Amino acid sequence: MPLHAIRWFTACVVGLCSVQALAQERIYRCPGKPVEYINNAEIAKSRGCTLMDGGNITIIQGTAPQRSGEVKAASAPRPASSTPPTRSSGERIDSGEQRARDSDARAILESELRKAEERLAQAQKAYANGAPEKEGIESRNHQRYLDRVAELKAALARAESDVSGIRRELGRFGGSTGATGTAAK
Repeated sequence: MPLHAIRWFTACVVGLCSVQALAQERIYRCPGKPVEYINNAEIAKSRGCTLMDGGNITIIQGTAPQRSGEVKAASAPRPASSTPPTRSSGERIDSGEQRARDSDARAILESELRKAEERLAQAQKAYANGAPEKEGIESRNHQRYLDRVAELKAALARAESDVSGIRRELGRFGGSTGATGTAAK
């Protein structure tokens, strides 16, 4: 190996070692609240900091907990928005407002019931009482056909469950469900 190559290699090794030494400065932990970590030895001595031994230190800035005075400031009046103000558990809602909310909820549930009944009808049609037509390669691969039938049966069960759940919710409002679809198995 030529002499200039050995010198170049030695210079590179010495350079890398010095960079690593610069990266490993001493870290000091200073007492107080909040705890402070510094790497300046002069400041550390003047503050009475202790040298941290071993390992790397990772500091993640967290959020400070709210104090009772800050809670009041946070709950100060805000500009008006489109959402109605929330009420505490002790406040009563006006009966007219409650009827309007119930009416809206009922309309949403009835709409969801219609969609769920449509999905149920599609699932029943696709399942075809457990004997749907074979598609593509399923005529040669019976297991693939059986897997698809099992998936269709599971989808049918989910659709039936959705319809019955929505009907239960509508039943809590009293009266008829508003839709005439049936959930046959």
